[in-house]
Amino acid sequence: MKSRAKTLAGKSISSMLSAIEIYNKPDFKYREETFAILATNSWELLLKARILQLSNNKISSILSYEKHRNRDGELSKKDYKIKNRSGNYNTVGLFKAYDILINEYGNSLQGIVRENLEALVEIRDNSVHFINKDFRLSKKIHEIGTASIKNYIRLVYLWFGVDFSQYDIFLMPIGFIRNLSSAKAITVSGEEKKLLEYIRSSEQKFDDDETNDFNFTLNIDIKFRRVNAASDATEVLVTNDKDALKVQLTEEDIRDKYPWDFKILTTRLCKRYLDFKQNLKYHKLRKPLTKDPKYCRVRFLDPSNARSGSKQFFNPNIIKEFDKHYTVRKQKTE
Repeated sequence: MKSRAKTLAGKSISSMLSAIEIYNKPDFKYREETFAILATNSWELLLKARILQLSNNKISSILSYEKHRNRDGELSKKDYKIKNRSGNYNTVGLFKAYDILINEYGNSLQGIVRENLEALVEIRDNSVHFINKDFRLSKKIHEIGTASIKNYIRLVYLWFGVDFSQYDIFLMPIGFIRNLSSAKAITVSGEEKKLLEYIRSSEQKFDDDETNDFNFTLNIDIKFRRVNAASDATEVLVTNDKDALKVQLTEEDIRDKYPWDFKILTTRLCKRYLDFKQNLKYHKLRKPLTKDPKYCRVRFLDPSNARSGSKQFFNPNIIKEFDKHYTVRKQKTE
């Protein structure tokens, strides 16, 4: 049976694949806007799935909370779950989930990822206000979308070990889906102009390069040239053939059961206990637990070489051992 985290991650992947499929349809009039809507939804699901993974699949970790007004007019000390109109509990939004990962779990995410998401959300939010006819805006949306997919694929692999080589993950080059000569004759609207200016102002913050782990945009330069397949191109195939030349190292997937690294573990302990300090006591308690496979696993950069660089990952149940030595903070939510 799949965990909640894996189930939500699966829905996230389905949403992103749908976004790419719709964008790549030969004649789809609402291409960029629909892509932005579905891609944003995919990202929100991914971040919530990561929170569930780090919280040992506790649904309360992704719920929205608020304080109630007491009879004396003062705000309550406790936080209460927020319900929607149908009576179900609300979950956190995209950027709230992003902040939870950083502030509550110490999950490292580069700022450029958030900037890319903010641009993607801006495109989504503006989609109900303009009809996208300008080629320059289409090109910028394509560049932001391509970078967003690249960022997404990297994080899905790092967090959940999902390999996207089974999918054709790309946005069809806009040179094949736009009439470049006629696009130049269309005047950009006021709304589109403001969105373009917002995107350009964000681009200036980064020295973006496709070799970076994460990107804000990936510039598109469309050129056509004749290629001699025999001399200028090398064919690469993804195959399950055991006799084929292997060019990819594989490692045991420990992400689902051991999602915490040292930074996340330490952050969670700081949040949980009143008297926790990152001192000698902490390190003495942690060291023997790293030798227990119930709580800790080691991932090697080269799985076939035990002397290669390594990193420890922890199961959230390790918290139970620290509960014996520290004072748990009183919970203020219900």
